[in-house]
Amino acid sequence: MIRKLAYVIALLIFAAIVIRQPESTADPSASPKDSSKEDLTRIDYPSLRKIDWKPHFIKPNETLESLFGNDWVTVARFNRIDRRHTYPGMTIKVPSDMASARSYTPLPLEYETAKRYQKFILISLTEQWIGAYENGKLKFSMPAATGKTGHETPTGLFRIDARHRTHTSSLYQTDDLSAQYPMDFAMRFHIGADNVSYWIHARDLPGKPASHGCVGLFDESMQNRMYGIPAKPVLFDSKKLYDWAVGESEYGEDSGELELIDDAPVVEVAGENPVYQPFPPKPMAASR
Repeated sequence: MIRKLAYVIALLIFAAIVIRQPESTADPSASPKDSSKEDLTRIDYPSLRKIDWKPHFIKPNETLESLFGNDWVTVARFNRIDRRHTYPGMTIKVPSDMASARSYTPLPLEYETAKRYQKFILISLTEQWIGAYENGKLKFSMPAATGKTGHETPTGLFRIDARHRTHTSSLYQTDDLSAQYPMDFAMRFHIGADNVSYWIHARDLPGKPASHGCVGLFDESMQNRMYGIPAKPVLFDSKKLYDWAVGESEYGEDSGELELIDDAPVVEVAGENPVYQPFPPKPMAASR
């Protein structure tokens, strides 16, 4: 009887560690400190109010690939999340019309302000999305992770003035404190009054604003190098934008070191960070 009681107590203690303090057993993992309760359906992106989707609670052993096959990329972009941050205990949005979702973008296909520039970058804080425009027309776009509450990315018109393909943060470290945080394919667009620089660069995307002010894009090669996952990198958004905006074809050989550049694309940061709603901000198709 005593042995059985000890066994039950041990199980309860282990469960408490996993549920109450998941960071003690895995990283990343569902965290009770997260104000969204790991429910990404509660993040209010205006563009998704017009699109049918349903929630899916991630169960043990489920991955984006096992759930959606080749369309895992579509679902990842739809949720502004990477594979490293998709784990049991969280809820994601799943588009009802996967074919239409493959071409999803919350940004306008033409943007009046961008028409005055050959190349123009629009960053929407509201949508957590970034677009590359050529003469006012959207060339391509991608999800982003901007500054979280208290560290919001500054809004306004800026211009890229430096590139650094192998940049690392001078202020922040990785989760395990083993290295300075990597910021591959970095493009500086603003230096604040406090001398803090703001960059567009490779980083983790957890499906919501998460940085200290910079703008992060998918880069699974960086994640593989730093964390060992994913095993086969697929998403290279930061490199794609870097090559388009400040690539060697226009700005000469890239040494990989910090380089100042002239006449680089203008960057507009607009909107406000999305808010967490008490409940999903739209009626879902499954409930109709």
